[in-house]
Amino acid sequence: MDHSRAPVLEALQEFRRRGDVVFGPPGHKQGRGADPRVVEVVGEGVFASDVLSLNGLDDRRESQGVTSQAEDLMADAVDADEAFFSTCGSSLSVKSAMISVAGPDEELLVSRNAHKSVVAGLIISGIRPVWVHPHFDADRHLAHPPEPEDVRRALDAHPGATGMLLITPTDWGTCADIAGVADVVHERDLPLIVDEAWGAHLPFHPDLPAWGMDAGADVVVTSVHKMGGAIEQSSVFHLKGDRVSPEVLRQREDLLGTTSSSALVYLTLDGWRRHMVEQGHDLLGTAIARAERVRAAIAAVPGLDVMGREVIGTGGAFDLDPLAITVDVRGLGITGFQAGDWLRTARHVDVGSADTLRVNVRLTHADDDETEAVLVDALAALVDGASSMERSPRVDLPEPRALELEQAMTPREAFFARAEHVPAAAAVGRVAAELVSPYPPGVPVLAPGERISQDAVDYLVTGVRAGMLVPDAADPSMETLRVVA
Repeated sequence: MDHSRAPVLEALQEFRRRGDVVFGPPGHKQGRGADPRVVEVVGEGVFASDVLSLNGLDDRRESQGVTSQAEDLMADAVDADEAFFSTCGSSLSVKSAMISVAGPDEELLVSRNAHKSVVAGLIISGIRPVWVHPHFDADRHLAHPPEPEDVRRALDAHPGATGMLLITPTDWGTCADIAGVADVVHERDLPLIVDEAWGAHLPFHPDLPAWGMDAGADVVVTSVHKMGGAIEQSSVFHLKGDRVSPEVLRQREDLLGTTSSSALVYLTLDGWRRHMVEQGHDLLGTAIARAERVRAAIAAVPGLDVMGREVIGTGGAFDLDPLAITVDVRGLGITGFQAGDWLRTARHVDVGSADTLRVNVRLTHADDDETEAVLVDALAALVDGASSMERSPRVDLPEPRALELEQAMTPREAFFARAEHVPAAAAVGRVAAELVSPYPPGVPVLAPGERISQDAVDYLVTGVRAGMLVPDAADPSMETLRVVA
């Protein structure tokens, strides 16, 4: 295929050349009706590029196939049979994939380190999750993806399951053995969905971890806005093989997706694909070399511990994305929350994630010598900055496996059940009726339907005192919890 083409961008250029006068949405009429104060901040191009696909970029019959051509090029670029653009982020894409594989009251194997959007999909659909628990690193207090044998045991125990949803890479950059899991799932002719939200860059360089489509996955979801060059909410889900019907996948997405898709999202997805096909190998090769320098520089800073390939092995990770740099700050006597806040306030450096023990930063093809120097200098300065910080309250970190909670009800049953608020201490033994997800990264400690343990309560209560954010809980202070009445 001709990857020098960018059909959505070309259609927008043609729209502007024609000078169409639009008498339908969007109401700002390509910026003519936008508040000049807004235009001054975001620029005229944002509004001028906000055009409907139907009766805008294309006619009402979609006779030019603007979007379908762009999706075909995307599929070809990443070795998929089909690709589907989404303007609601991977939160929508992963739900579409899930309900294409399982229906109400059917069982689906799901990695328990799933993002809250996956649990939301379980609630909406009524799918019964069979949790496949990750492997916990007791020293780093970190979860790595489940292994093929974990999946095999789960399938043996639940022979009626309709497929598997695997999350990789994790928010900290550790990766699963996708090919191994695919072999296990495919032995029973079941589909494997890979939530590869952090992996949009993986198809474009051989020194990066395996890309799901190359490793045997049937459906792969990517958030291009995370590690690619498209704007926020840009997502693509990809299909390969015949275990999942493309017709079903498209109809399920249509059930959840917007009927007013954003040309801004589509055109940046289209342009990113062209950029990666033409220059991705060189750009990502430079980024990988840059990450190696950054890792070495940070490792030389006293008190900072950079997570490297020592985490790879049985019971750990299968691989590690070199562009995800996770830095343990316990040696400085501070929390990752404090480190992230100080870096933002004192050095204007915003980290990707922070928890009680560490911060994580992501390098992409967009970084250069200047941003590299800013990051390394800021982390080096953190050593002196830490000496002036107050000691954070202690966090009761759970022991490995302590957060593997009993599933007493399905997520849907518990979420819609009659509920009540009780003091956190009184919630132990009760069934959670809400999502409780420290954010970022947004992986629930409590999912609806799970029986709440003392370890979970202690972790959440002490974590919030130390700076943890739990924005989706009914009571973010963790003084009370919402439980099934």
